[in-house]
Amino acid sequence: MLFQIQSYLKFLWHSKNEHAVHSPFVFSLLTKCFYDKKPKPEYDILKKYRKTLLENKNFIEVTDFGAGSRVFKSTRRQISKIAQTAGISPKRAELLFRVTNYFQPSTILEIGTSLGLATSALALGNPKAKVVTIEGCPNTANVAQNQLAEFDCKNVENVISEFESFLVSENIQATNYNLIYFDGNHSKKATLAYFDLLLPTIDNDSVWIFDDIHWSPEMEEAWEIIKSHPKVKVTIDTFQWGFVFFRREQPKEHFIIRA
Repeated sequence: MLFQIQSYLKFLWHSKNEHAVHSPFVFSLLTKCFYDKKPKPEYDILKKYRKTLLENKNFIEVTDFGAGSRVFKSTRRQISKIAQTAGISPKRAELLFRVTNYFQPSTILEIGTSLGLATSALALGNPKAKVVTIEGCPNTANVAQNQLAEFDCKNVENVISEFESFLVSENIQATNYNLIYFDGNHSKKATLAYFDLLLPTIDNDSVWIFDDIHWSPEMEEAWEIIKSHPKVKVTIDTFQWGFVFFRREQPKEHFIIRA
């Protein structure tokens, strides 16, 4: 906790808003998407989705995978408690919706479904997109699948699999993902492994979002390595999320933005 506080204070010291940004691409993203305050009808759906989970007092057996997805433990947890602690915040769900709506990706990959709070934002952001979401715990994935069906998110394909097992499959290398949301394993080793495995799926307009880039010293190290990769052209650090863009026409730039 102390590390995160210190990291956040450092972020505040270095962060800027749209007035300090001279990149037309990033300025447009900030003004038309990040800082868009207009109400959206989809926000009500996201709130109802969350409310249903918060009112769900049923218990499920949750499997937590360890390093290399080999060591794991199972705990019995209440769905409402999982929604309170493991899901994306309401503010972040709305931002994820806006980002998806802004870029209109046709193919989306989410690593770490949990209860589908972020998945619903991705699905609603572009109902015409194909959203593939991966979850290692079968019971959690089943709750998300039922919940997404109840809220008519028909463009989602739920995959129950260990993350790395799915990513090393042959079909993943032949696929282009326009947007990838990484929220599955907050370790340096896993984050960099997913980064390397998914690089063949990018195109010039791909958008990658990494969750909890300041979670720990090793996650900050992973973020620095990702920023320095030659294929990465533009990054935006919003403290909780790290945005990565591969636009060949862009000069290499890194932004620290209050969002």
